[in-house]
Amino acid sequence: MLKMIKSSHPLSQYKQRGAAAVEFAIVALILFILLFGILEFGRMFYVFNTVQEVTRRTAREAVVSQVNNSSTSPAKIKALFNRTVMPAGGEITVGNIDIKYLRTANLVDEIQSSRLPPTGADNITACLDPTGAYDCIAFVHVSITNAEYAPMVSLFPYLRVPIPASTVTMPAESMGYSG
Repeated sequence: MLKMIKSSHPLSQYKQRGAAAVEFAIVALILFILLFGILEFGRMFYVFNTVQEVTRRTAREAVVSQVNNSSTSPAKIKALFNRTVMPAGGEITVGNIDIKYLRTANLVDEIQSSRLPPTGADNITACLDPTGAYDCIAFVHVSITNAEYAPMVSLFPYLRVPIPASTVTMPAESMGYSG
């Protein structure tokens, strides 16, 4: 008669030793992809929101005093929280911020730099000047364009997303006049 031999072979124990490590590797990969994806989307929304705030801050500086549109403009640096790039959002720099002075709220009525009142001069006097030597600044238009979100984690290099253009048009105020 044949006896059924129960196999309690020691090799069957060794076959299961690596299974836990493989299962952990698969689960950990999925977990880390989800974790980094959540962090990237949170940072992307932070950048999108902060772009709006930077535009408002730049416009606020430009309506109370005439500023230049250069990359060293103190108004642009102040709007970026006293830096040349946005904190935790290196996609936005002073080069992305554009300041335009307008005669009317229409962008076609941009004032050429040669027709702007001298820096530190009184915009109210320029508006009332009968000689017409300078154009009267009625509005300030600030925009942030040509910016693209780039993920910090290199797992998502394909996730480059254009940052929506942010614009603010505000009426000019004193432009430095304190009389």
